[in-house]
Formats: sequence, C-alpha cells, structure tokens
Amino acid sequence: MRTRRWINKPFPDSAAQRTAIETLTRDLNISPFLASLLVQREVTTYEESRHFFRPEIGHLHDPFAMRDMDRAINRLTMAMLRNEKILVYGDYDVDGTTSVAMFYGFMKTLHPHIDYYIPDRYKEGYGISQAGVQWAADNGFTLIVALDCGIKSIDRVAEAKALGVDFIICDHHRPGSEIPDAAAVLDPKRADCSYPYDELTGCGVGFKLLHALCLFNNIPLDQLYPYLDLVVVSIASDIVPITGENRVLAYYGLKYLNATPRTGLKALIKVAGFQRELDINNVVFGLGPRINAAGRLKHAKEAVQLLLCEDEVEADQFAFDINVHNKNRREYDTTTTDQALAMIEADLSLKNAKSTVLFDATWHKGIIGIVASRCIEHYHRPTVILTQSNEKVAGSARSVPGFDVYEAIEECADLLEQFGGHTFAAGLTLRPENVGAFRQKFETVVSGRIQDEMLTPQIEIDMPLDFDQIDAKFVRILRQMGPFGPHNLQPIFRTDNVYVSGLVTRMQEKHIKFWVQQHQPANRVAGYRLQAIGFNMAAEWGNRLTNDEPLSICYQIEENHFNGQVSLQLVLKDIRL
Repeated sequence: MRTRRWINKPFPDSAAQRTAIETLTRDLNISPFLASLLVQREVTTYEESRHFFRPEIGHLHDPFAMRDMDRAINRLTMAMLRNEKILVYGDYDVDGTTSVAMFYGFMKTLHPHIDYYIPDRYKEGYGISQAGVQWAADNGFTLIVALDCGIKSIDRVAEAKALGVDFIICDHHRPGSEIPDAAAVLDPKRADCSYPYDELTGCGVGFKLLHALCLFNNIPLDQLYPYLDLVVVSIASDIVPITGENRVLAYYGLKYLNATPRTGLKALIKVAGFQRELDINNVVFGLGPRINAAGRLKHAKEAVQLLLCEDEVEADQFAFDINVHNKNRREYDTTTTDQALAMIEADLSLKNAKSTVLFDATWHKGIIGIVASRCIEHYHRPTVILTQSNEKVAGSARSVPGFDVYEAIEECADLLEQFGGHTFAAGLTLRPENVGAFRQKFETVVSGRIQDEMLTPQIEIDMPLDFDQIDAKFVRILRQMGPFGPHNLQPIFRTDNVYVSGLVTRMQEKHIKFWVQQHQPANRVAGYRLQAIGFNMAAEWGNRLTNDEPLSICYQIEENHFNGQVSLQLVLKDIRL
C-alpha cells in the first residue's frame, strides 16, 4: 500500500484575510466557504475577483516591455520590407510545433518568402542544430526566428552570423551565463529582462513577438487572436503555471479551441474522441501526447503539417496517422517502463537511492521522458532516463514537487556535453564513458539537497468540506475558477466521517465506483448521497471498503456526463480508514 501525505493548505485566518472573506461574500453574493477558497488563492478584492473570473484580452502586457523586443521588431520588419527569406525554426515537442504552426501560419499571411524547419530528434538532437543553420544558409535564408529553443546556442548563432544569417530567439528556458549574439533574444527569464511575467511558454514568447509586430504595423489584433488555440495547447502541454498572462492566454485560447478550432486541431479533437467542451486536462492528456507522438516516433514536421492543414479530408488523414503513432508510442512506454522498474527492483543500491538514473542503449529516445515520469509514479524521486543517441548518450530528467532537477543537473555540468530545461523537467547529453560518474554525482547532489518529505507523494488539500455545502451554485462557481492547471489547480477537498452506501462496483478491474454519504457523528443520520469514483484504486481498496466503517476521503468535484444526463461526481484522490 502506498503512503501519501495529506497536506492541508493554510486556512486564510489573519485579520486582513477575514475582512477580505467578508467583503467577497457580500460583494460577490457567494458563501463564506467559496470566499475563503478565493482568498486562499490570493484573490482578495472585488477587482481581483473580476479579473480572476473574467480575464480580459486587454490584460495582456505590453510586448515592448520585454527586453530586445524593439530590436526583434526592427529586424523582422526590415526582413519583410526587403523581401528577405525568413525561416521559422522550432523544437520537436508540443511547445515547439505549436510555436512554428502559429508563427509561420500568421506570418504567411503577411510575407510570402517564409518557410519552417523542425530538427530531427534523432539525427540533430534538441535545439539549434548545425545542420539546420547550414540548410538555412544553403537555401538563401537571411533571418531565422527560433522558437522554444536557442537561448544556449552560442556557437550555432555565431556560425549563422558568419554565414550571413541573423537570429531572433524566442525562448523561455533558463539562460546560461552568456546570451547568444543574435539580432534579438526574447526570453523573460533573462536576468536583465524586466517583463512583468516570466512563465510564458516558447509559443507564448512567439505570440508576444507577433503581438508587438501587429502593434508596430497597425495590424488588427483580431487577426492574431484566433491563433490562441495553438497557444493554449502549448500552455497545457508544457505544464507551465496558469497564472497572470498565461491565465488570460489560456482562457481565450480555450474559447477559440472549443468554438472555432483550426482544421487540424478539429481533426485531432475528433480522433481523440472528445465530444464535449475541452478543458486544460483534456489538452494535456488528449491532444498534447498525440502531437508529441509525431516527433517521438517519426518526424515532428507531421505535427506541424496537421496544425497548418486547412483541408478537412487531408487533416483527418494526418490526425489518423498521428493517432497511430500515439498508440505505438504507448506500447513502447509500457514495455520500457516495465524494463526500467525491473532494473530498480533487481538492484538494492538503486532501490534504496534518493534518485533514479537508468541507462539502456536500446531504449527509444522519443519516450524516455515519459518513462521517467512513470518511474516517479512508483519511486517518488528525481529520475533521469538515458539511452544511446548516435555516438552520445541522451537523457530526460523529471522531478518531484519541491526539488529543482535543473539545478541538480547543472551541478554535474562537468560531465555533460549540454543540458537545458526547467525546475521539473530537463534534457541532457553526455559521453557514454561518463554515465557511471554522472549517476554517482547526481545521486550525491540529490542526497545532499532533497528533504525526506519530498520523497513521499503528497496531496495538497484546499479545504475541509461537508456534503451539505455542495449545491448547483457551488459547483457553477467552482467551474468558473478555471482554467485549472499549475498554481491554480482544481480544488481538492477533504470530508471526514463518510460511509459507503451500497455496493462497491469494479470497473475494468482497475477502478471503483460507489455511493457515499456523510453522517452526523452522534446518531449517523443519513445525509446527502454522492457518487464517488476512484481511478486505479481497485487493487488497493476494492475489497477493503464496507458500509459500517467511517472513512476520510479527499477528492475533486466534477460533472459526470452519461447518456445525456449530468450528475455530480467525487473523483477520489485518496482514502483513509
């Protein structure tokens, strides 16, 4: 049985917070409970709540507040006036491919001399490649707009400059100690950049460049906004905070995605089987993996072709092919994850370590990041999965809440050829002879930094909740707190003194479903009944739940749509006797 820590978020109980709760309760005509939930999320005034519940497109920041934006616009505008050939260069993941589709798709309406380039994951690797720079020079391109990559490509940018090719870099990864000598480097994470929000995706930074281009050239922004359906796919899939500017972009992106998605996304939505309004969760688990699958198993150019496609029949075929790639990817995932877990089980030192570093030359490079995440589900600790890539070893790293895996990898830089990424996900390349030393040093770094509680999965609980507080208005307001995602997660509630009512039903031998009701502690009078579902809980709880033993449950509240009927459902996160 897996132990999980239940962490109760601090209840807003200071004098200022109590005043804010009273004010929001009165001004918004909501319950004190919901007002407390808002204050807990630092929404404390009527004006803040208006921005929170009703983001406005006008809340987007001035793009010229970003360092180098004026230089980027000057160089891009000059290229357009001179009829220069512009190459849009993007990474092969979801953020990169949506960036390319957005930037190329919009620019194609303004400038005919434009093309795009996606590096081959296996032949060229991550970031700006020497082959890509040479291809641009050989084909007469004089400006490359790099999206979701480039912030560490010092040498490649210098090589391009020597060949007469300029770069505009739109990145969101952490810079190194040196900034590339490009025509412009847009990255809100630059230390010398005072842009108000630094959690944009690569696609988001590219969108800000187009935003500035529209303002500078008096192009109506209504021509740009429909591309927000691609921006929200990048935001959801790159797991960035859905706060501030990202919240505005995601809010409107979902509106476009649900109302008027571009032809390629519409085909992808159909092949994923979605029939109702999409939310961030649907994009993360339904659209993102399919877009990613093209670059993992074939070439990411297929994903861009789908996203740019305007013919419905052709888009359906692209979506079908990508869906096949995704099914094949899942088979690779399962097989490789089983092998990785077996390696840990067979080695006592690996089993007892504070980190996981595994290497197998036969593993598919396209799925090692997914395997790292799967390993964390079983062994909750920073994980690096490595495989052979040409004559080098390539790796994907994933982390656990509270631990910065990028900084840990940075400590091992002397053993690496290159690395980059974020707090919770990173990529790296090293020589085969350094694998053993890297495993040892990474374990030393992690052991010295990680706190013991980080090694146990945790569930953050927003508030305790009694069933009698749940009604239609409560759920309606709860839904309006979305879009949910990192830093604005869907609330998790805790209810104690809950009893199972009736039988526990197994579904597909993996999941459980049953009715629950909350009793008064003194006399156990039957109360409001709700249906609860526990995904992947059958093995742990299928035979342990009875009608006469009180439970504590933590859960999210969702609407269940079935046969045209809508009902409330508790999606269980954990159970305690």
